[in-house]
Amino acid sequence: MASPSVNLNSGYQMPIYRLWKVNNDTCADQVYNAIKSGYRLFDGACDYGNEVESGQGVARAIKEGIVKREDLFLVSKLWNSFHDGDKVEPICKKQLADWGIDYFDLYIVHFPIALKYVDPKDRYPPGFTYDGKNVVPGKASIQETWTAMESLVDKGLAKSIGISNFNGQLIMDLLRYAKIVPATLQIEHHPYLTQEGLVKLAQNHNIAVTAYSSFGPQSFLELDMKEAKDTPLLLENPSIKSIADKHGKTSAQILLRWATQRDIAVIPKSNNQNRLAQNLDVTAFDLSDSELKDISGLNKNLRFNDPLHYGVDMPIYV
Repeated sequence: MASPSVNLNSGYQMPIYRLWKVNNDTCADQVYNAIKSGYRLFDGACDYGNEVESGQGVARAIKEGIVKREDLFLVSKLWNSFHDGDKVEPICKKQLADWGIDYFDLYIVHFPIALKYVDPKDRYPPGFTYDGKNVVPGKASIQETWTAMESLVDKGLAKSIGISNFNGQLIMDLLRYAKIVPATLQIEHHPYLTQEGLVKLAQNHNIAVTAYSSFGPQSFLELDMKEAKDTPLLLENPSIKSIADKHGKTSAQILLRWATQRDIAVIPKSNNQNRLAQNLDVTAFDLSDSELKDISGLNKNLRFNDPLHYGVDMPIYV
């Protein structure tokens, strides 16, 4: 089953279904199996610590003739410790080497946070801390970082570049000086956190929006996050289950369709081959306007992926 795509302002097409962060021990097999199921976009990052394994899964699929490199849309992200202008290209090249590829289809600024540089030879991925204990801010501005990101496109290391976890003010500021407008904005987005104003701002500027954590608290239970444990699961929500029953679909499929029907790309995550296929099969039906409205009405402005929830004193969402 093929994945539908959206057109980016950079001129490329991006599949609207992705595979997000997975465990190292299962990553290579999961990427390989996802390709067999029809997935073509894989969303990686330095901070996930599994890019070598992701590349192994991709290489296996290419070697077996299931896909060619040009059939895939491979994404990675610039971590906070590498925002200095002269550090962007070297870390991008390292990540490309980890994947075993020559270019990224999309390379994203992971957070609008500059931290002090950590040499990958000393610790990789570095996480939020400089020395394993202390969070030390860096000095790079978003403009410095973005200018270096633009050079990656000029040098053929990335076909498109984007941003993640940016708020509206930062986007409006970036657009004042950007020579290359971000192709995508990746944000936490689910019925508990609809961010309708931010989505509208991005789409008005022809910036494609990608939602991560489409199932809300589900993604953060494995992190033992209190906020997630204290929140009712969207997959068990009576309204969503009722809509799922009406359409003969799973709650997960309803949550994904709620996003994609509103032109938002999604990043489903599953270790189960059958659910991988189910998550891809959500374009053969449409939700009614009232169903879309009912799901959006669950909004609580409840954010889980906040540095403050990880004990990191970087209040970027206040």
